[in-house]
Amino acid sequence: MTKALLFLSVFSSGFAFAQEDLLKDIDTIKTDTEFSQPAFKALQIVTGQSTKLAAKKEWYIIVAHRFGDVSTGFKNFFGLDNASTKLGVIYGISDAISVSLSRETNMKTFEGAAKYRLIRQNDDFPVDIVGYNVMGVNTDLSKDNYPFLTFNDRLSYLTQALISRRFNDKLSLQLTPSYVYKNLYEPKNEDKNQFLAGLGGRYKISKRVSVNAEYFVNFDNHSFYKNPLSLGVDIETGGHVFQLLFSNSQINSDIGYLTNASGEWGKGHIFFGFNLYRVF
Repeated sequence: MTKALLFLSVFSSGFAFAQEDLLKDIDTIKTDTEFSQPAFKALQIVTGQSTKLAAKKEWYIIVAHRFGDVSTGFKNFFGLDNASTKLGVIYGISDAISVSLSRETNMKTFEGAAKYRLIRQNDDFPVDIVGYNVMGVNTDLSKDNYPFLTFNDRLSYLTQALISRRFNDKLSLQLTPSYVYKNLYEPKNEDKNQFLAGLGGRYKISKRVSVNAEYFVNFDNHSFYKNPLSLGVDIETGGHVFQLLFSNSQINSDIGYLTNASGEWGKGHIFFGFNLYRVF
C-alpha cells in the first residue's frame, strides 16, 4: 500500500461564496502572464475537487450540506428532514499549495488534505495538473461492533491527480484518476484498494451561470455502493457564487463520496445539496 501511495503521489507530484477577485480571475483576460486562466471558478466541480486552489494566505470557511433522499416524498419533506453537513477550513500556504481540515456528520469523519499544483496550462503545455492527498478518520466506528478496533482501523487514504483543460471561456473539462485505500472496510466484499477514474466539466450558459457535472467509475468496488454521479449549477450574483447540486451520494467527505454512494438516479434516489465557501 505504501509503495502504491508513494507512486501515485509522485505521479500526481456557492452554495459557494467568494470575493469578486475570486470570480474575476477566471473571466478576465490577463495580459501580463503566459498562463491560461483557471479552468473552474470553485474549488469543487460539484463534490469532487477541481484544479482551483486557494491563493496565498487566503482562508476559506467551508459549509457543505446534503439533504436526504428526495424520493421519500412529503413524509420526510423531500429529504429536508435528513441531512448531512460538512464543516471545514482551507488555508493557502502559497499560490501553489493549500491545506484543509474538515469534519462531516455522516460517519463522523474527519479529513485532512493537501492540494498542490504541479504544472499550469500555458502556450506550451495543454493542461493544469494538481495533486490532491487526503487522510480520513472515521470516528463513528465502535468497539461494540468491532471488539478489536484500533485507531489505525479508522484511517483511510485518497490520492488523486486532477488534470484539467480550459478550452475556452465557456468550456472546461477535468480527468481525475484516483486511488483509495481503507484499513477497515464494510461491507466485507468491499476492496481495501480501490481505483477510480472521474470525468467532470463546467459549461458557462450565461455571464453569471454555469452548469457542472461529474462522474466517477470505481473499478474495484464490488459492494452494493454505486458510482457517484452529480449535477450542479454555479450562479454568480453580486460577486458571490452559489453552488447548488443533485447527487446520488449524500456524503460530503472526499473518500466517502467516492466509495459510499448509495442512491440510484434511475429510481429517483438522489440528494439535493449545496456548497458554501467564504474566503478571508
